[in-house]
Amino acid sequence: MTDMRILIIEDDSEAAAYLVKAFREAGHLCDHAGDGLEGYGLARDGDYDVLIVDRMLPKLDGLSLIGGLREQKVETPVLILSALGQVDDRVKGLRAGGDDYLAKPYAFSELLARVEVLARRKRGGGGEPTGYRVGDLELDRLTHTLTRAGKEITLQPREFRLLEYLMRNAGRVVTRTMLLEHVWDYHFDPQTNVIDVHVSRLRGKIDKGNATPLLHTIRGAGYMIRDGAR
Repeated sequence: MTDMRILIIEDDSEAAAYLVKAFREAGHLCDHAGDGLEGYGLARDGDYDVLIVDRMLPKLDGLSLIGGLREQKVETPVLILSALGQVDDRVKGLRAGGDDYLAKPYAFSELLARVEVLARRKRGGGGEPTGYRVGDLELDRLTHTLTRAGKEITLQPREFRLLEYLMRNAGRVVTRTMLLEHVWDYHFDPQTNVIDVHVSRLRGKIDKGNATPLLHTIRGAGYMIRDGAR
C-alpha cells in the first residue's frame, strides 16, 4: 500500500525520528507530534489514514487522547505503541478506542504491516482478520492472547508470530524458508535448526496434554497446523 498519511504521536524524539524516516522511505507521508495535546489537535483537524500513539505522553496521556478523539467522532484508526505490553494494558488500550496494540520493542516490518491493515479498513479495502481459530485453539491478534479449550497459553513474542503465521496458513504446508522470511524477517540457511527449536517449543505449549495434536511436521517439506479432528 502506498501514499498513506500517518501521524506519529511520540515524545521520544529519537524513536519518532526513526519512525518518520522509516515510513517515508516506505513511500508514505508522515507527521510527528511530540506531546499529547499537540497530537490531539493534529489528529482532530487533520485527515490521516492511521494514528500511531504512544501511551505515556506528556500533557495528555495516550488513552485520554484516544478517548477524546472518539468523543469528537474522530474515527481515524489508532495503533497504540507502548512499552506497557501486559494483557491488561492491551485490553485497556483497545477499550479506550484503540484499533490495534503493539508492544515495544517491535520489528518495523510488523508495525508497517499492522498500519497497512488499519489503513485498508479505513479505505474500505477489508484487511486481515483480528484473530484465527484452528480446532479449539484461538489466537487474538489485538489482545495478543492465545487459548486452547478456553485455557490461556503464554507465548514469547517470536512464538506468537510463528503461530500467527502458521494459523494464517492453516491447512497448508509452510516451509522453513517461508517462516524465516515472514517471522524472522531475514534470509539465511534454511537448514539451520532455529526453526525446529522454536516449533518444538511451540508444539510443547499448544499440544502437550491434548488428545488431538494440531501442529504437524511434514517430512521433507515443512510444517502445517490443522484441526486433526476433521
